[in-house]
Amino acid sequence: MLLVAASAGFVISAGLIFYFISKRPVRIVSTSLIENAGSLFQQNKAIPDKLPDISVGKPIRLKIPEIGIDSTLGYVGITPDGAMDMPKNQDEIVWLEVGPRPGENGNAVIAGHYGWKDKKGSAFDNLHKLRIGDKLSIEDDKGATISFAVRKIRRYGPKDDTTAVFVSNDEKSHLNLVTCEGDWNEAAKTYSQRLVIFADKE
Repeated sequence: MLLVAASAGFVISAGLIFYFISKRPVRIVSTSLIENAGSLFQQNKAIPDKLPDISVGKPIRLKIPEIGIDSTLGYVGITPDGAMDMPKNQDEIVWLEVGPRPGENGNAVIAGHYGWKDKKGSAFDNLHKLRIGDKLSIEDDKGATISFAVRKIRRYGPKDDTTAVFVSNDEKSHLNLVTCEGDWNEAAKTYSQRLVIFADKE
């Protein structure tokens, strides 16, 4: 496994590292979307000192009919160096469990790999096909289904501020999906962009 230093990727003002499978076979690259995730969430009260009673269950399945996704969800947290942990497999989709649950106020964040390995595609290869208004849903461990609609689609470059992906203060419920996109940079072992799908609870 080849992991590329964060300096080769997206080192931005706020703080969280995502890892994605590249289009080149058998190679895994790391890129930085934001740094110091733990501090970011603490500063914005995404990780309160005392957790309130939670009526929304933990997410267990993501469905996006428009692109044929019907997948169980894994959970990841923050690594000791302040980075978001990575999906272990190319077909795995993961929720950042230190942030809000989908359906709670704030930005729930879900990530998945993009690209090919061992002649197989990855979970979010078709995420770019989504359009504004498309529907997605989360099933939780309490048996509830929470529906979202795509509000915005944005590509982030290396110097863009991506705080809005993780932090929201409008007291509404959002679900943001993240993956790689753009041109492959062989020297840096990373892609030129990050694709983020911003969705709002219906």
